[in-house]
Amino acid sequence: MIAEVSCSHLDRLIEKIESRSLTASIVGLGYVGLPLAQLFRSRGFKVLGLDIDRSKTQKLMSGESYIGHIPALAIHDMLAQDRFIATSDFSSVATADTVSICVPTPLDKFKQPDLTAVRDTAEHLAPYLHPGQLIVLESTTYPGTTTEVVVPILQRSGLKIGEELFVGYSPEREDPANPRFTAKTIPKVVGANDPMSRHAIEAFYSAMFDQIVPVSSCEAAEMSKILENIYRCVNIALVNELKLLCQRMGLNIWEIVEAAKTKPFGFQAFFPGPGLGGHCIPIDPFYLSWKAREFDFTTRFIELAGEINTNMPYEIVSRVAQHLNARGISLNSARLLVLGLAYKKNVDDCRESPSIKILNLLASQSASISYFDPHVSGYVSHRYGRLPGVELKELSDDALQSANVTLILTDHDAFDFERIVRLSQAVIDTRNATQNVTANREKIVLA
Repeated sequence: MIAEVSCSHLDRLIEKIESRSLTASIVGLGYVGLPLAQLFRSRGFKVLGLDIDRSKTQKLMSGESYIGHIPALAIHDMLAQDRFIATSDFSSVATADTVSICVPTPLDKFKQPDLTAVRDTAEHLAPYLHPGQLIVLESTTYPGTTTEVVVPILQRSGLKIGEELFVGYSPEREDPANPRFTAKTIPKVVGANDPMSRHAIEAFYSAMFDQIVPVSSCEAAEMSKILENIYRCVNIALVNELKLLCQRMGLNIWEIVEAAKTKPFGFQAFFPGPGLGGHCIPIDPFYLSWKAREFDFTTRFIELAGEINTNMPYEIVSRVAQHLNARGISLNSARLLVLGLAYKKNVDDCRESPSIKILNLLASQSASISYFDPHVSGYVSHRYGRLPGVELKELSDDALQSANVTLILTDHDAFDFERIVRLSQAVIDTRNATQNVTANREKIVLA
């Protein structure tokens, strides 16, 4: 009888998927959740967006966007025909057939996993769950989170996992502002720990994405995401360390990487920078290192990579001080212009951005700082609070000419690097953004 009942719940869910009569809810309408809502809506489903930040839900319902690469027109399209609703009322989940959880999973001040948002979300959902729903965690986290943290809370609903309630994990793979890939074209990894949940998550995400990649369990799906990001973290650490060596040897690391990447096999190019940013790559190694200790295992290689990348902002500040000292200017009396707050080019995302760390390190040395980012305005750091220095509303000639050093931390396409080099007293370029500038090369220091 139990098998018949559970199969009936699954059959009804699949029928709703196939008939496009399903309501998909998404908890967390940030850089992951909002594009996911766009995708679900574009596939013909009704979408319920949930976020505890009422200012976000109010903006969305007014047709406004708060993410730079998602225009207001896209929000208007989502709202058409009443097929998208944004709210902070968790009781509305009772009307949904699926729930995708896309909430932050940061580190605490001790660099340990902070799953507060995941736990709180599960707590808010539990009272409103009903038989036949599919719950999918998408937040990046350590292997075991779905099984050990989310499932026990959901079980308080009284529903049996794998029979009445289906639970799975599917890691997000967003790359904001990347024109080569959209949400639906990036292959989607999906995993679950029982046959019914596995069938449900595969059926649901197959209707959304061009390709799904099923794995055997939630833990395998969680680890796959960690592996993706640790792979990048380790290789970026390698090239950052080589950059420091090349500086001492008088070599140009960017020239060397460009030469190496011409090899048509066995090499993938990674480029150095002022540090790691974004929600995943700076954080995931610490999540896995923390979990590994439960198994009496030390991830020495991963921790070393994290140490190198964490230290890069300090190296950049040291490089700035060395350059100023060579010109007879102390850092505490210098006028600095910082260009770029976002963690990568052409986005407005400042999460874990090395620029924020560098700004605060420079301020701690009493330097006079101005900063400008064409994609970011009025940013307040969750970790550091209001940023030090003066935020510029435009990049004026006077701002460039009056600074002892212009420091390029993000290589946005909106920056006119020819103009920046021409007008600046000196440029410290952490991204090789000035590589195509031909005039005034003597002003440029690569860092």
